[in-house]
Amino acid sequence: MRSTFMGLEASKRGLFTQQTALYTTGHNIANANTEGYSRQRIIMSPTLGYPGAGLNAPMTPGYIGTGVKAESVQRVRDEFIDRQYRQETNKLGYWETKASAISQMEDVMSEPSEYGLDEAFRLFWSALQDVSANPDDTAARKVVVQRAIHLADSFNYIDTQLKQIQGNLGNEIKVSVEQINSILEQIANINKEIQAVEPNGYVPNDLYDKRDLLVDQLSGYLPVSIERVPSGGNASKVAEGSYTIKLNVKDNSGSYSEIVLVEGGNYATLRALDTSGKLVDGDEDTDPANPQLAYLPFHQLEISMGNKTQTIGQENFQEFKGKLLSLIDSYGYSTDGTNNSIKGYFPEMLQSLDKLASAFVQAFNKVHEAGYTLGKSDDPDTSVNRISFFDPAGLTAGTIKVNDALVKDPNLVAASSVQGEEGNGKWALILANLQSMPINNKESIGKIKDKDGNETTVELPDNLGLDGATFQSYYQGLIGQLGVDGQKANLLKTNTETIRLTVENNRASMSSVSLDEEMTDMIRFQQAYSANARMITVIDELLDKVINGMGRAGL
Repeated sequence: MRSTFMGLEASKRGLFTQQTALYTTGHNIANANTEGYSRQRIIMSPTLGYPGAGLNAPMTPGYIGTGVKAESVQRVRDEFIDRQYRQETNKLGYWETKASAISQMEDVMSEPSEYGLDEAFRLFWSALQDVSANPDDTAARKVVVQRAIHLADSFNYIDTQLKQIQGNLGNEIKVSVEQINSILEQIANINKEIQAVEPNGYVPNDLYDKRDLLVDQLSGYLPVSIERVPSGGNASKVAEGSYTIKLNVKDNSGSYSEIVLVEGGNYATLRALDTSGKLVDGDEDTDPANPQLAYLPFHQLEISMGNKTQTIGQENFQEFKGKLLSLIDSYGYSTDGTNNSIKGYFPEMLQSLDKLASAFVQAFNKVHEAGYTLGKSDDPDTSVNRISFFDPAGLTAGTIKVNDALVKDPNLVAASSVQGEEGNGKWALILANLQSMPINNKESIGKIKDKDGNETTVELPDNLGLDGATFQSYYQGLIGQLGVDGQKANLLKTNTETIRLTVENNRASMSSVSLDEEMTDMIRFQQAYSANARMITVIDELLDKVINGMGRAGL
């Protein structure tokens, strides 16, 4: 025979379950604006019906329901969408950082501009043409020297500013690695908390959210994958376990592999090392063998976990790369562990500017040394006739400078092509014509005459490295490539942002808290709670009638 109080028990379970659902709804509403929070829901299921199976089970028309129970509190989350979001976050981290680095370079080089290097070249050539027309005008010669100083200063400024930004990128690599290490430690600590809670049958949804938010942040820096490891014990079927975080890399053969960054409560520590084995930190650390290097390039990422240490280079990152690799690509990296083969956006631009400065100084000096100066050409033995216009030691963009002797005495500008003809400005015109001349090895420039009438053909030096480009067209080619790279980075950044926004909206539509929906649920659960309470009142009145309203027979 069924229990007299069976209906009370079923309604009591209904009260407790609807109450739990209301508390969960309140928790959702309270965290509507919490970053990374996933809405939670109660999974309700009916309790076992009456009677149970057995020889002594009473005969009934069928199972009689005994109420409801809350099986679990689950968060609403889609693992597939999470994976998509992290892949797009990883790509966005790369292109966003690349676009920012190129934008800073464009701000420094600032072309076309009234104040850029191209304009400094133009003013310098124009001043030389003025000297060719008025070779005995000291004022015109002073203007040439000042324009040359301005040109050298423009080279120096660009070199200094680009190296300063490169140093900032090195510092950002250091900060990013520290941030990665902090995230890995936090994930490992959350894993420990989850491993302590789950075996008792609880589902710590808020810890899951906090951990997933950290994984989202980590994906912006590195291409990582996740493996779930059960906690064991009396863990719920919906428990997610601890995370094993792995870095996706490819070896020298091109095959893909994984390096463990977090395993349970254990986590790895990362260090970005340069070619000297020191941390990349953006502080100047010049290689004595390569004094033009302001910063030693990145060499390898050292990953230490317990007693095991592994290293990977720039080439070991997978297709999905992240912010850290983008910083490395911009800052500069070594391809062979030495400072002899350096790649990267900023080092390659600095090397190109050094090549331009070196070719310009060597070519211009050789042509200038062949000409004759004002007021000194009657002395064939004087070294003044073979003076360098630019300091021969300044063969880089950072060191190019005008010869101090010309700064002190502008009459030393070699404008004449014939010894003894002070009013001859043909050689200044030859110098000015270098602006439109393809710079090839041993290119014939012009002829000069000594006082005896002997002619000598002047040629450009060997190995200038501009491959037939003029000085300005070579520089304009650098600017053009910079513009193309910047456009590509911004385009891919925008595309990736759009795709990630779409994925983020899909995730939000599933996991984020909708106050309208929660208010509807609140009313629904409140009504169910009230109905269960009313049911208890009804059963109480029924029992009161049976117990107190019915008399005892025979009295």
